[in-house]
Amino acid sequence: MIKVLIADDHKVFRDGICAILQDDDRIDVIAEAGDGRQVLARLEQAVPDVILMDISMGDTSGIDTTKIVKEKYPNVRVLVLSMHTEEAYIVKMLEAGASGYLLKDAGSEEMINAIRVVAQGNTYYSNAVSSIIVKHFTKGTNPKEAKGGVPLSKREIEVLQLIAEEYSNPEIAEKLFISIRTVDTHRRNLLEKTGAKNTAGLVKYAISHGLTTV
Repeated sequence: MIKVLIADDHKVFRDGICAILQDDDRIDVIAEAGDGRQVLARLEQAVPDVILMDISMGDTSGIDTTKIVKEKYPNVRVLVLSMHTEEAYIVKMLEAGASGYLLKDAGSEEMINAIRVVAQGNTYYSNAVSSIIVKHFTKGTNPKEAKGGVPLSKREIEVLQLIAEEYSNPEIAEKLFISIRTVDTHRRNLLEKTGAKNTAGLVKYAISHGLTTV
């Protein structure tokens, strides 16, 4: 069972999301919050697996709230659910530690799938958001010039390329004929070697060092 907390300042919207998620017997909405302060208060009472996080929520933004959540509860996954498509918002949320970014016009099936994906420790970005991320990270880079960087093994480069191409850990394991645990190990090593804080940082590193063609 995936425990979910819904954070949005519009109660009508929260009610709608609750109604959708209650139809899935693998998801349990354990709490709701109308702003960042309420999110942190709810976490003291019960810790969810996934937080559906809006960005604009009164005095405390979803960006600041996500940073605090990831510092205090690193195992909690944050899935952004927002109407904002601006590059600045998307990049700041990913840098804050969000595991995914979904637009509010997404269908119920995509939202449920995204929750399952991030709950498993993977990342999920809607198609529109993925395009914006790639454009941001390719600014001023030349994929053909792979200068500098840190020494990576052949397998680490293969894993990094697939991460940049949005493959999940299970998909990477299947594609490279290795175990999911081995993929997890490579991912941790890549984060340590590159100094990246999250998947978005790994994607940026891969693109800036010419290790992917996305």
